[in-house]
Formats: sequence, structure tokens, C-alpha cells
Amino acid sequence: MAENNTRELIIIGSGPAGYTAAIYAARAELKPLVLAGGEMGGQLMITTDVENYPGFPDGILGPQLMDAFRAQAERFGAEVIPVDVTRVDFSSRPFRVWTGSEEYRARSVIVSTGASAKWLGVPGEVEYRGRGVSACATCDGFFFKGKRVVVVGGGDVAMEEATFLSRFATSVTVVHRRDQLRASKSMQQRAFNDPKISFVWDSVVEEILGEGTVTGVRVRNVNTGETDVIETDGVFIAIGHQPNTELFKGQLELDAKGYVVMPNPETAETNVEGVFAAGDVRDHRYRQAVTAAGDGCKAAMDAERWLEEQGEAVNLEAEVYSFPR
Repeated sequence: MAENNTRELIIIGSGPAGYTAAIYAARAELKPLVLAGGEMGGQLMITTDVENYPGFPDGILGPQLMDAFRAQAERFGAEVIPVDVTRVDFSSRPFRVWTGSEEYRARSVIVSTGASAKWLGVPGEVEYRGRGVSACATCDGFFFKGKRVVVVGGGDVAMEEATFLSRFATSVTVVHRRDQLRASKSMQQRAFNDPKISFVWDSVVEEILGEGTVTGVRVRNVNTGETDVIETDGVFIAIGHQPNTELFKGQLELDAKGYVVMPNPETAETNVEGVFAAGDVRDHRYRQAVTAAGDGCKAAMDAERWLEEQGEAVNLEAEVYSFPR
């Protein structure tokens, strides 16, 4: 690579966090490079209607919202490349980022690779995703007002989803593979006390059924092997999320679940000076587009201030560096 091609800022990942960071960084004239991934836009690219993002009273399609984010970032000068990052080296500055055989270098980096919902991997799950199958009750619960839903899982996330969905649905059936929940006692009690929530124990979902949209789930009792069909209008998979941080093992401090550790939660700083994190890659609590966008804003502002503190010039063309090979 050209020796004067060190960037002020590279943003790894897209979605609300990455694109918002790009908007703020571009407006600060940092000329950010967004390595957006082969599947740009994050989880909203597989979300049909988004009705809880401010500014869209009639709702907006997830891909349409992400297209608008990207267009706004590019309008201010962000460069967006739809490639996957395959390797990073944060051990020294400038930081090094690879996309296959292509190498990029940057004085600062924002990690916004997001998190992925864990799925069951059963027939019908992909086919009906966005048409009755969801992994986010907060995002999609309103669409099931007056309908029946099934929640799969037995941890805190599943109980949170079930109790939230009971506000809208006529009935919530929790399918769990064991005979007792893994959720905290308080979450269990809340679910048990809710008259709309019922439980199917010792059972797993083997298939999601539908005709255009979800109509039911086929479940199998793990003890007897017997199968049954539960009629339902929606299926919420609540078996957890996995942060997309495999790439950063040994580079950034991660917690036991793989989320990026933030030494100072009030900032976007990671344990590596000059590397920042935003969105679901660090947030295991909220996981909303609007909170991810807020994180992206903070990360860009923190990166800008950090670069200014380093006394780094923004005029890249006037600088030439010699890097060890």
C-alpha cells in the first residue's frame, strides 16, 4: 500500500452504529473509511417494518432506513466499501486492518460489527423471517396485537420477551427444552404470574409452519419423542445473541460472552487507546437501532477528540510515513 495512505479513521462494520459514526466523523472532516461488510446494514437489513425509530411516524422498511443512513454518510464524504474485515492488528499504531489480501492503516478505529441473534436452524425459520419469525420483541411485538405468539427459550431474554409480548398478544406460549427455566427468579415469577403466558416444557421446535406467514410450530417432547403442532401467528426466538467479535480476540478485551469491555462506560473507549466501540458489539442490554446510532455518535466524537489530543494533522497528502514490513 502507498506509504501516505494512512487514514485518520477506519470504521469496521455498518448498521446504525457504523453509519452514524461515519456521518459524524465525515462532518468533522476525518474522511472515514467504512469497511461495511459483505452484508451491509446490520440486522435491520432483515427487518421489514421499523416503527420505533424517531422521525418516521408511518414507519420505514429496515433496508430503506439503512440506505438512507449510508447515503447521508457518503454525502459528507465517508467512503463505504462492502467488504469483510478478515484480520486486525491493534498492537501498535498506526493500526492495521486487512480485507483478505488488501491492507489498510489508520490512526484510530471504531468497531461496530454488531451482534447476531442465535437462531434454531430449523425448517421454516429463514423462510418466514420477517413474516412471523422474529428475534426482537421490542422491535416487532406491536405487529402481533390481538394475535397468538410462541417464544422459544428459557433464560432472562426469553422471559423479558414473553412478558413484553403479553402486552399485545392474546396468548404467549413459551417453549423450553428443559423442565425448569434458567431465568432469574424475579423474571420467572413475573412470567408465572402473567395469565397470558403458558409453558410447554421439555420440548423443542422442530419446524416452523406457514402459508405466506407463520401459522404454527411443530414441537417434539425430548423425553417421549412425541410431536405436536402449536397454532400461532408469530414465533420469537429468544435463545440469546452472539456479538460479532471473533475477529478481535487477543486484540481487544472481551467479556465472558464476547462483548467488548468498556473500561469507562461513559465513553466509547476500549482498552486499546485509539480504538473505540459502538452499538451491539458492546451493548447486551438494549440492542436497539436508536441506541446503536447514539453509540456511533459518541464513538465518532471520542475518536475526533482523541486524534486532536494526539496532535495529528488531518491533511494526509502532506504526510509520508515509512512502515516496517
